[in-house]
Amino acid sequence: MALFNAQHDLPALAAHLQAEPDAMLIACFCAEWCKTCQQYQPAFEALATQFPQACLIWIDIEEQPELLGDEDIEDFPTLLIQNENGTVFYGPMLPHIEHLERLVHSISERSPVLDTGPGDLRALVAAAA
Repeated sequence: MALFNAQHDLPALAAHLQAEPDAMLIACFCAEWCKTCQQYQPAFEALATQFPQACLIWIDIEEQPELLGDEDIEDFPTLLIQNENGTVFYGPMLPHIEHLERLVHSISERSPVLDTGPGDLRALVAAAA
């Protein structure tokens, strides 16, 4: 199980990403003041047990803006999913964890790579650590 809060675990997250270069990344961009995010966080964290092969990352955009690249987040929660090929999902999602579960189950090695989002999250984390 790999679950990290970027604000508190950045060095450990960077080390994990370097050690597991092929792990799927599931990042939730949030803000501490957002009530929706506060309600969503426990369910998001619980996904780590369902997807032990993935690395789940909780990112507070006000505390870790360097992990956004040039992106602006307007809606919460905004999710980023990257596999070994690149970004396969980036955008806001209704705060129902079942939607994210279905999305993660549907992603495969052949999922199309998108040219959107903050860029390579591994590189952004390494630069910030």
